[in-house]
Amino acid sequence: MANAVTEKFEELILDVEFDPVGAAGVYTAVCGLIDVTISRQANVDTAEIPDCDDESKPLSIEKQVRSIEVSVSGTGVWAQSSQSKLKEWFYSSATKNIRLRDTKAATGDIEVEAGPALLTQLTNTRTKGQKVSAEVEIQFDGTPQRTNKA
Repeated sequence: MANAVTEKFEELILDVEFDPVGAAGVYTAVCGLIDVTISRQANVDTAEIPDCDDESKPLSIEKQVRSIEVSVSGTGVWAQSSQSKLKEWFYSSATKNIRLRDTKAATGDIEVEAGPALLTQLTNTRTKGQKVSAEVEIQFDGTPQRTNKA
């Protein structure tokens, strides 16, 4: 039996294009996030289809994808190097380019998912004796562009 090939924590990266206009293409990893979850969801419509030869039969259920949405959530510590950038992004309600990089993608596999996104949630928690924690929710504005590893 062959073991599955796996990836390490540092091989899946969330980057944000925080830099101001004129510095397009300069991405920065969000410091402090130690848990990142990527959710890919297909929104599906359902239709009930009758049997035209025998209407006494149960209806057939057919499904079709209406849309696709991708979001990223993360938790970790409230790193000073990311605080201002994240707060400015949230309060600006601006769309920023983000990318998800799989640095160990095999040739031909999707290596990067990228596109405009909104910071839809920014939460901080303080607990006596602990470091301040952070939670973020980022939603792609549209379907991310995918780039395969050459």
